[in-house]
Amino acid sequence: MFTDAAQFLLRTLFDLCAIAFGLRFYMQWARVPFHNPFAQFIVRVTDFAVRPLRRIVPGLFGLDLASLILFYLAELASVLSVYWLDGYPYLVAGAGVLPGFLLLALASALRLALYVLMGLILVQAVLSWVNPFSPHAPVFYALVRPCLAPLQRIIPPIGGVDLSPLVALILLQLILIAPVAAMERWAVALIR
Repeated sequence: MFTDAAQFLLRTLFDLCAIAFGLRFYMQWARVPFHNPFAQFIVRVTDFAVRPLRRIVPGLFGLDLASLILFYLAELASVLSVYWLDGYPYLVAGAGVLPGFLLLALASALRLALYVLMGLILVQAVLSWVNPFSPHAPVFYALVRPCLAPLQRIIPPIGGVDLSPLVALILLQLILIAPVAAMERWAVALIR
């Protein structure tokens, strides 16, 4: 019982950190304006780790690789700590399990990123119906635009209703079911 509670707390803590680092990278990639309260919150929450790492890891093609690396490292720490609390014998297993844990952390990071994207799509869809003139609406629209814009070119609105968020959610679920789950199974097989 204590182990389950500790795993939940550690996973939640590391996932919240990873989400903040991932959103910072994604907002820069999607060219979201940083002059809004949501973006300023993400920047202030992540500055403690991103700024020092930027001195070591430079950006590439205008992207903040420090945020992306911290996103992955937070998920790796989450995976390693959960397995440690489960009593995984790291010392006995040796360095041969490292590729499995790195792959498992990658699958976990992809899963988390897809869940966050699905949440952003839901928030944007609700905001567009309930309060399209909210000060947060442009931020969420900019966050989901890279995902929804290609679908909106293919799927026309039906009766004034945009169905691209629904199709995007279905496609993201399929990505979670097929490649991400397969990667996770392969990684678990490598660490056994």
